Amino acid sequence: MFSQNLMTILYADDDPEDRMLTQEAFEESKLASQLFFVEDGEELMEYLNHEGKYSDTKEYPLPDLILLDLNMPKKDGRECIKEIKEIEEVKNIPIVVLTTSNNEEDVLKTYNLGVSSFITKPVTFDSMVDIVKSLNQYWFQIVRLPNK
Repeated sequence: MFSQNLMTILYADDDPEDRMLTQEAFEESKLASQLFFVEDGEELMEYLNHEGKYSDTKEYPLPDLILLDLNMPKKDGRECIKEIKEIEEVKNIPIVVLTTSNNEEDVLKTYNLGVSSFITKPVTFDSMVDIVKSLNQYWFQIVRLPNK
């Protein structure tokens, strides 16, 4: 069971290496957070809607922050953003796009859909650790998030 004061982060990414790198970066950063992973857009929406294996809200709490890859199978990140913004219970959760894309069209489109930030995935572990630390400082120490 996780402590109530831990920040909950949900990361949707279909690449196992990217998930592992992110997990290790969070561990290296020693942040007071619990990190959950889903592997595609459909699983992300199941988690947020507490469906299927995610029905236990104590085991799978709503996240304080969503990290989202854009290019995933079954349902891509852009489709997920649209759906999330239509669900009253989760529409105010900040979404940070964390993707390999550096395409200006992706940046513009995702901001227009309502994401809070767009980050191009770093290529080195140290850079990922720096991003994780920055995300933590900004989203959990500086910004005031709405109550869940």
